[in-house]
Parts: sequence; structure tokens; C-alpha cells
Amino acid sequence: MSLDLTPVHRNLHTKVTFLGLEFEDLILVLALAALMNLLAHFAGNNAHVFGIPLNIFMEFVVPVLAVPFLILFKYGRPRGYLTDLLRSFFAPHAWCALERDSQLLEAYVDWKEE
Repeated sequence: MSLDLTPVHRNLHTKVTFLGLEFEDLILVLALAALMNLLAHFAGNNAHVFGIPLNIFMEFVVPVLAVPFLILFKYGRPRGYLTDLLRSFFAPHAWCALERDSQLLEAYVDWKEE
């Protein structure tokens, strides 16, 4: 009776990317496209950018240009960089505990030797 073996691929730990962008980055591009779609409805009919009507430019060109911008922005940075960057903007800041308090007028503990 022989032992049945199943081949296991060695690259199961790699993350899936599309155009060099991670899943979270593509969600950001889709959110930008949705936001630009909403804002394009408020653009005037006579406004043009590079000969293209402003509403078409905002709906299609801005999200398409966001992809190469993100690729260049993330070049050389580790995976999950954009997610960590956004978390650092919204997370509460931890201030240094060694810094002197500018509003403290009296010491908490009196260190007089007897």
C-alpha cells in the first residue's frame, strides 16, 4: 500500500496583484472613481480640460491616471504600505513620554531628602 502524495505549490503565500497594485489599492481607485462620478454631475457643460468635457475627464481620466500614480508612489515600498499610511493618519498619536509638560506648574512628587 503506497502513500498518496499531493503536490503543493510553493507560491501560495504570495499576494495577488493586478498592474502591480494590491487589492486595497484597487479599492481606493474604485472609491476615487465613484467620488469623481458624483462630482462630475456638478460640473458645468461648457467646462473643458485638454479639449475634453470636464465631466468626462473627471469620470474616466482621473481614475485611469490614479493607477500609474499609485504604481509610482508605491515603488520600492513594502506590501500594505498604503493601508498602513492611511491607518497612521487616522490613528491617535502617541506622544513622547520624556517630553516636559509645558502646562505643569508644580511637581507631582516632592523629592526632598530628609
